[in-house]
Amino acid sequence: MIPLAERIRPKTLDEVVGQEHLLGEGKPLRRIIESGKIPNMIFYGSAGIGKTTVAQIIAANTHMTMHKLNGTSSSINDIKQIIAETESISGIGGILLYLDEIQYLNKKQQQSLLEYIENGKITLISSTTENPYFYVYNAIISRSTVFEFKPLTPEQILPAIKRAFQFCADNLGLKLRLEQGVCEHIALGCGGDVRKSINTVELCTLSADNDGTVLTVRLDTAKRLTQRSNMHYDRDGDQHYDILSALQKSIRGSDENAALHYAARLIEAGDIISLSRRLLVIACEDVGLAYPQAITIVKSCVDAAMQLGLPEARIPLAEAVVLLATSPKSNSAYLAMDAALADVRKGGVMDFPRHLQNKHFDGEGAAVRGQHYLYPHDYPHHWVEQQYLPDPLKNKRYYKFGDNKNEQLAKKYWDAVKKK
Repeated sequence: MIPLAERIRPKTLDEVVGQEHLLGEGKPLRRIIESGKIPNMIFYGSAGIGKTTVAQIIAANTHMTMHKLNGTSSSINDIKQIIAETESISGIGGILLYLDEIQYLNKKQQQSLLEYIENGKITLISSTTENPYFYVYNAIISRSTVFEFKPLTPEQILPAIKRAFQFCADNLGLKLRLEQGVCEHIALGCGGDVRKSINTVELCTLSADNDGTVLTVRLDTAKRLTQRSNMHYDRDGDQHYDILSALQKSIRGSDENAALHYAARLIEAGDIISLSRRLLVIACEDVGLAYPQAITIVKSCVDAAMQLGLPEARIPLAEAVVLLATSPKSNSAYLAMDAALADVRKGGVMDFPRHLQNKHFDGEGAAVRGQHYLYPHDYPHHWVEQQYLPDPLKNKRYYKFGDNKNEQLAKKYWDAVKKK
């Protein structure tokens, strides 16, 4: 049986839900499609938000022969068969190749298309759920226009869900009765994926009360059947790094509520390892010397989470998230180390001041004899002025005290000792 999502797939651009930034009146992709002159294009975005639908609408409005391949299952022979068709009668008007999940084709497979998309015998429309600039061969990108499809909001999906329910009822010759909240729950629970939303509608219809006249879909049925797909989470994909990035930036910005939200998404996906590692990084990079005890506390929380496992692991991890988000912030040590690394990488290996070297005798040719190291513990406050950096860097200052209470107290102490 043909899935419901395929049976009611939009046939015109006006039926496509969402993507107003691309398909609204006067928007770039809509103008290109309406011009009839289709360039090579890459559609980038998460699953179930209209990439394939738009490609099929484009194909239906051209005079080209359309072929569809999927990168997960296509071979070089499949591509060669399409290339061979460019010289046949069916290729006279041009060939439109819709290549879904292009990121799964290897470099050689992608390269085999270059000559033909360059001379116009094949027009390539490819789609990918991964960032094309990381996963698609650069030569393909340089010959294509990239359009990013945005995730859909529950409000944007609602019309498609209502249309799907009505289609099912009409197909059965029945009146439709939906309990309050059914469509809204499906729209919210399927995480912006129209295809999954419509699949849920089909399941709800099959499970609905049917008295021969009215098809009644109850809210509890929708709740049981709605897929838990609002995560849009793939540990190897862009979403993984986007969530971790959003978590760190929320903590850095001292927004504990946003930080808890992103941490909850990782916990719900069962990925407490990535969450734990990122929290340890944040403790060092963003809280740093403003509250140096944070790294010890976060490490204890992480260790507790690993010993407990889910679901209890969420408790110490929540404590770590809130602690970091509400702590004072300093990246002074992080910046200082990066500055020191830049000098090391730029200047290579430099000599050490003589008094720091691990040797206590001089050769016959030594210009300066004796180590002359001053032992700081022999002086007041355990400090004495002497050169520690190599000569080319002797006046370099990498570290600047942060403007937080902890570092300012340290600065005040050392300013007094060094009599600055």
